Amino acid sequence: MSVLTIRDVPEDQVRVLKTRAARAGKSLQAYMQELIARETTKPTMTEMAAQLEREAAAEYTTDDVLTALDEGRLGR
Repeated sequence: MSVLTIRDVPEDQVRVLKTRAARAGKSLQAYMQELIARETTKPTMTEMAAQLEREAAAEYTTDDVLTALDEGRLGR
């Protein structure tokens, strides 16, 4: 696992983060790890737009759609 150091964080922001961590019953480190994990697991708007453009540009046949429906029904 990597170590991340952030310098020059204003004291008022650190105080807010410490307060939020305490309210969540976590250490500041655990709170920040959770925040980073949450932020890195969801795509940005730019990433989402690029994905939508790729999907919109894809050409699907009727067979592709029917196969996807069948696979979805099997997963029920």
